[in-house]
Amino acid sequence: MATILKGWTRDEMAARAAKELLDGFYVNLGIGMPTLVANHVAPGVDITLQSENGMLGMGPFPFAGEEDPDLINAGKQTITELRRTSYFSSADSFAMIRGGHMDLSILGAMEVAENGDLANWMVPGKMVKGMGGAMDLVAGARRIIVLMEHNDKAGGSKFRKSCTLPLTGANVVDMIITDLAVFARDDRKGAPFRLLETAPGITADDIRARTEATFI
Repeated sequence: MATILKGWTRDEMAARAAKELLDGFYVNLGIGMPTLVANHVAPGVDITLQSENGMLGMGPFPFAGEEDPDLINAGKQTITELRRTSYFSSADSFAMIRGGHMDLSILGAMEVAENGDLANWMVPGKMVKGMGGAMDLVAGARRIIVLMEHNDKAGGSKFRKSCTLPLTGANVVDMIITDLAVFARDDRKGAPFRLLETAPGITADDIRARTEATFI
C-alpha cells in the first residue's frame, strides 16, 4: 500500500488556483471546491464572477443571519450582490458562455486524461441530476483549470492515460491542480502536461508513483 502523503488542503488548492486569476478576467467557478477560489483573490485583482443561473458580478458569501434566499449561485449556495451586479435569464447566461466571453472556468473532475479529456458529470449506474453547465463551459471558456484530488478513495490515479468515465469534453483542460501537484500545458494542440510544482514535502518521484498519466 502506498504511503499516505499530506498534500495541500482544499483551501490551499483553491488559493493556488486563485493565482491564475488576472485583473479584468470574467470567471465562472464550478460547483464544489472551485467556489472556494473566490475567497483567495489577491488584493488589487478585480475579477467578475459569472453564475450560469443568471448573475454577473457575484459578491462574497454572506455573514450568518444576512443570507438572502433569492441570491444563490449555481450550486445553490447563498451569495451577495455588488453595486455592479446584473441579472438575466439562464439562456442569456449560456449565450455568454457559448459566445466565448468567459476568460476562465475552474471546474472539479472525476478524471482527466493526459491528452486533456475531462470527465466530471456522471458515473454510469448512479443517479445524476443532469450534466449542468460543464459541457458548455469546457467548449466556450477560453481556459479550463481543474481542481481535484490526486487519487480516488481506492488510491487510483484520477490523472489517467485515458478517461474511463463518460466525457464532458475532449482535449479541453489547460491546467490541473491536485492536493499533491500542479500540471499545465502550453496549448491544446498535442502539447503534453508538465509538472510545474508539488506540494511541500512531495517529490516528483512521489507524483510518478501515484499518477497513471504520462507527463514531463
